[in-house]
Amino acid sequence: MSKQHRYSSTITWTGNTGEGTGGYKKYSRDHELSVPGKSVVALSSDPTFRGDVHRMNPEELLIASISSCHMLWYLHLCSENGIVVQRYVDHAEGIMEESMDGAGAFVAATLYPEIRIQSRDNLHLAKELHHEAHGKCFIANSVNFPVKIEAKISIR
Repeated sequence: MSKQHRYSSTITWTGNTGEGTGGYKKYSRDHELSVPGKSVVALSSDPTFRGDVHRMNPEELLIASISSCHMLWYLHLCSENGIVVQRYVDHAEGIMEESMDGAGAFVAATLYPEIRIQSRDNLHLAKELHHEAHGKCFIANSVNFPVKIEAKISIR
């Protein structure tokens, strides 16, 4: 039997500069993401699409979600397998292609985790667990583009 989990969030457009969407250049793309009981996140569109460079955008959030999900599964699996991770940093990237009509889609993402583990004894398994973590990642399993992992693992 499968188990369902529900998630909710609220997006509120805060970019009405007084004229609503009276013209393409007359409104701000600023908006806020809120989830009950959590900090509000200030968002905008990518600066290429008239967004605020100082705010996160949906494209960044998508890549961050994949990266975060992979990391959480990886840490879980390392913990279960006796691998002590001391540091984990991922510099993830995604590629989105925009079509002539303005629509677009992500075509790839690559995670570049840099991990430091405590013991050389588990180095081979530490490398292998990325494959399992990728297979379990809820977000990576939900996207329709390839997600590659190019991990670097060092010893304390």
